[in-house]
Amino acid sequence: MNVTRELVFTTYGTLVCATLVLLLGRKLVEWIRPLRTYSIPEPVAAGLLVALGTLALRQFGQVELRFDTSLQAPLMLAFFATIGLSANLASLRAGGKRLALFLAIVAGMLVTQNAIGVGLAMAMGLAPGVGLLGGSITLAGGHGTGAAWGETLTTRYGVQSALEIAMACATFGLVFGGLLGGPVARYLVGRLGGKVPGVDAARDAAPEGFEQPHTVRLITAQALIETVAMIAICLLGGEWIAQRLSGTAFELPTFVCVLFVGVMVRNLLALVGYEVFERSLSVLGNVSLSLFLAMALMALRLWDLSTLAVPMVVILVVQAATMAAYAIFVTFRLMGRNYDAAVLAAGHCGFGLGATPTAIANMQAVTERFGPSHLAFLIVPMVGAFFIDILNALIIKGFLWLPIF
Repeated sequence: MNVTRELVFTTYGTLVCATLVLLLGRKLVEWIRPLRTYSIPEPVAAGLLVALGTLALRQFGQVELRFDTSLQAPLMLAFFATIGLSANLASLRAGGKRLALFLAIVAGMLVTQNAIGVGLAMAMGLAPGVGLLGGSITLAGGHGTGAAWGETLTTRYGVQSALEIAMACATFGLVFGGLLGGPVARYLVGRLGGKVPGVDAARDAAPEGFEQPHTVRLITAQALIETVAMIAICLLGGEWIAQRLSGTAFELPTFVCVLFVGVMVRNLLALVGYEVFERSLSVLGNVSLSLFLAMALMALRLWDLSTLAVPMVVILVVQAATMAAYAIFVTFRLMGRNYDAAVLAAGHCGFGLGATPTAIANMQAVTERFGPSHLAFLIVPMVGAFFIDILNALIIKGFLWLPIF
């Protein structure tokens, strides 16, 4: 498709669009019953609508919208900083066995994704490396991990157009990660026979962390300034660590380093008696999360999905169906077959196919409708943002040691 004109939005214009997307998403969820019924997150509902609009404008009007996404990375990093700053090690110890069990379940899904991707790719005559790109590299790893491994698979393993395939697969995963979590949770909650906390439970107890993002939280300017200072320290420290690890065997994505610094800052401050103000942390975290998702989804280049050949589409559709089935029959059952397990399953769909922000948005949409789940919001952010990247790297390298590569 030949594009005759480009409409470019500046940083401020993109920020305006992102806020309008969030306001539109709230109205869409209010107006359209199925969106509420299946707990589709507001940024996903409106972001996809805008992405479809930009696709139609490009296809039929030969006009392409270009958004300045320079704020997207800082917003994502700020979100992960708030996750780290929320991680009180005493609380994490309280979730000990459940956290370890969920981590094992996640590891099982990563292996399953790569086995499916490699198996289907080879069955359809494609290189096994293409199957890895349609596996945990992009689905659990996202665009950043996909770009990094895409270059490796091209230079070392001869996979052609690996970067383009990786970006398209990661886009597919981001879309379906946001769409599947709500319906999966809705189905599982229906099987509980009404054994859910209910929205009244959220009113009786103050929400923790990223739960109930629409709840009013009283904060002061001083608390907000202190929280911004801590987030800035996390961004600076995380970037410094990521730069030092770059090119080494211990290289990690910047957001993982930022989260790690957040955990250290939170718990070092606890040792000297300083108590982090949870409410301001939660407000800034939810703002960063919402704006990041709105920018990421409204700027999706859905036409990139058209570059996927039929075999890749087959692999990705099977992966999406497998993720939903795994969340229902493995994650939900092993995590206790209760309401917390249903919310965890929604979160697993989010970062199993898309990204941790998508997982949080999925869980928020569910808890807004059915009541709070402190356990899910304790476990998913840490596993989805920190442990999964380490696990994923080890599992990918394990597959690359197989003689078929």
